Amino acid sequence: MAIARFPVVVLDCPDPKTLAEFYGTLLDWKIELDDDWCSVRAEHGDSLSFQKVESYTPPQWPGQDVPQQMHLDVVVDDLDAAEAAVLELGATKHEHQPGTSFRVFLDPAGHPFCLCLD
Repeated sequence: MAIARFPVVVLDCPDPKTLAEFYGTLLDWKIELDDDWCSVRAEHGDSLSFQKVESYTPPQWPGQDVPQQMHLDVVVDDLDAAEAAVLELGATKHEHQPGTSFRVFLDPAGHPFCLCLD
């Protein structure tokens, strides 16, 4: 018997609204906005939440002076099309690209995430 239905991933950030709009648009999920806590939710129930942290320091990947602690892998069918879309949404392509079947980006708050071929 499961204790919980599903986990909610919560990302610290300086501006929850910006990240909720970024990931909500990227994933085509419903955006729920509040002042210090925002979320995006899929129709099937999965969600991501974003909490405001006043002294937020973004991770410094691939270095570990400020470790990433976690990252998201987003599965896509076309890396080139997905890259163009996330750049338009406000992501930054990281200069360090260690693979060929995925690409590493930073979201607007500096969290690393990958676009990965399905």
